[in-house]
Amino acid sequence: MSRVLDDAVRASLDAAVRLLQAGELVAFPTETVYGLGANAANPEAVAKIFAAKGRPADHPVIVHLPGAAHIERWAVDIPQTAWDLAEAFWPGPLTLILKRAPATPLAVTGGQETVGLRAPAHPLALALLRAYAQAGGGRQGMCGIAAPSANRFGRISPTDAAHVREELGDAVSLVLDGGACDVGIESTIIDLSNLDVPPRILRPGHITPGQIAAVIGLMPAMPGQAQPTGSPRVPGALAAHYAPRTPVRVVAAAVLAETLAALHHTGQSAALIAHSSSAASLPARSWCLLPDEAEGFARGLYAALRTADRGGCDVIVVEAVPDRPEWAAVADRICRAAAGAGGTHQ
Repeated sequence: MSRVLDDAVRASLDAAVRLLQAGELVAFPTETVYGLGANAANPEAVAKIFAAKGRPADHPVIVHLPGAAHIERWAVDIPQTAWDLAEAFWPGPLTLILKRAPATPLAVTGGQETVGLRAPAHPLALALLRAYAQAGGGRQGMCGIAAPSANRFGRISPTDAAHVREELGDAVSLVLDGGACDVGIESTIIDLSNLDVPPRILRPGHITPGQIAAVIGLMPAMPGQAQPTGSPRVPGALAAHYAPRTPVRVVAAAVLAETLAALHHTGQSAALIAHSSSAASLPARSWCLLPDEAEGFARGLYAALRTADRGGCDVIVVEAVPDRPEWAAVADRICRAAAGAGGTHQ
């Protein structure tokens, strides 16, 4: 059976490589979310990503690489901190923002002089990237796959192959099914493109500022702190993003019961996503109890939002998460989901 499975996976990877080299779109799993992949060296192929997602052309996409050995094909003026972080966290959920090499198409950078690079940790993603490199990659032998999340722009990122098919349908030539994503939220993005300022986190994720500081010897600047002029645009930085169509209300644990009672009193149905065990007894049309720790909550968040969005409720109530560093990336995604769905915080 394992040999049959191996042969089937190999055949799928071969097909994916052929499609990518022909300029078509292939969705594949990473440890964070599913990506919508195209030959990053081919602007016409990258344009198909933007068309399928309905994504504005000035929004950059992350280029996925087989490993750090490929960085210099895509970036220049690479600081030592980039090599140190790649050694520590690649393959893994960390994206490095670096100065664009001349051969890097502006199509993947959103017209900017910076490029986002990462090597994903999912075994199927790595197998695809390595097979793509072995086959010669794209134009000029550049072995990168541009891959934003495989969903409509601004909507909930997919963490399962079924989510991709549900969202994008025939716009994707092939979906590689690698099961549910282990991390469940997008990569941490750190800006290393300006050698005159300290490294800066532009999007929080699974890799924490403390982990980064332990490698580079200083704490990176955080989102919300004074932003240098000309800071690069990056994926997932809009105030409204990762959003269901149903309005989202983020509610502190202390007023969950009161909020749900008030909604019921006004005839509104609610789906509840919570992490406190006491929430299971609260009145809601449907509820999802996620783990009461940051990694487990992150892993299940997007799938829970999708399920709640399909449930036909008037509002999705999300229990606010603790104000602690390990929860920062989750809090960021919930906040943007609420803004995108026209929701509120209380």
